[in-house]
Amino acid sequence: MTLFKFLTSKTFLKHLLYAIGGVAALLILTFLILRIYTHHGQALSVPDFSGLTLEESQKLAKKEKLRIEVADSVFNNNLPRGTVIEQNPDSGFKVKKRRRIFLIMNANVPEKVQMPNIVGVSHRQAEAVLKNVGLEIGKLIHVPDIAVNNVLKQKYNGEEIQEGELIPKGSKIDLVLGMGLSNQTTQVPDLNHYTLGRAKNRILRSALNIGAVIYDESIKDETDSTEAKVWRQYPSYKEHKKIRLGSTIDVWLTVDSAILYPELMADTTVITE
Repeated sequence: MTLFKFLTSKTFLKHLLYAIGGVAALLILTFLILRIYTHHGQALSVPDFSGLTLEESQKLAKKEKLRIEVADSVFNNNLPRGTVIEQNPDSGFKVKKRRRIFLIMNANVPEKVQMPNIVGVSHRQAEAVLKNVGLEIGKLIHVPDIAVNNVLKQKYNGEEIQEGELIPKGSKIDLVLGMGLSNQTTQVPDLNHYTLGRAKNRILRSALNIGAVIYDESIKDETDSTEAKVWRQYPSYKEHKKIRLGSTIDVWLTVDSAILYPELMADTTVITE
């Protein structure tokens, strides 16, 4: 029998069809197994663990058929202790069943750091040194002294603190600064549309203190308070207006666009009419 006759024979064609069918069946079976193994199309939405305790997070993860793992713990004095402050993946992210979610918890006890020695350095240098070890500047107390804007004393909770003493990370250190032998003054900063964090930094850089912080009724939650911006300050900003070093500045904050941008809202009203 010639090769051509063999390739066109019923026997060969029958076995060829069997072979093709077998390969197709094997591929379909493989795809089905992979589909089942990878839970294809069964993505879960990651819940929001923020603000939950570890026990609450474990219960929620079990309910959602997910797993959690504490990746790290930090200390933030502005958030509830022993609760989740960050997660990865974020809430709303689509994941497979039993996916591991990594959490960062707010520690119950703040980490301790050693107090550095900032006596004798400038206000700017002191701010950098404190920030480097996880501390913050509290109040600025200006007293008559020839060493203008240099640190004369470092205080914690109203008492002088010595180098090497252990204090909670994130603590505020009050600085006693020299203001010269006369009544030194500084320019009133323009804080309009600053967030509270930026406003505090600007006030400190001007050798002044933050006074009252007043939130209006538009502030509903922590996100609002973080995004709120200054719409009023006292003393108010005017070009060349100066106040004494160490004076306080009160700020009013809002997230209401009508208050922050009254001129823009007025233009919108005119166009609408």
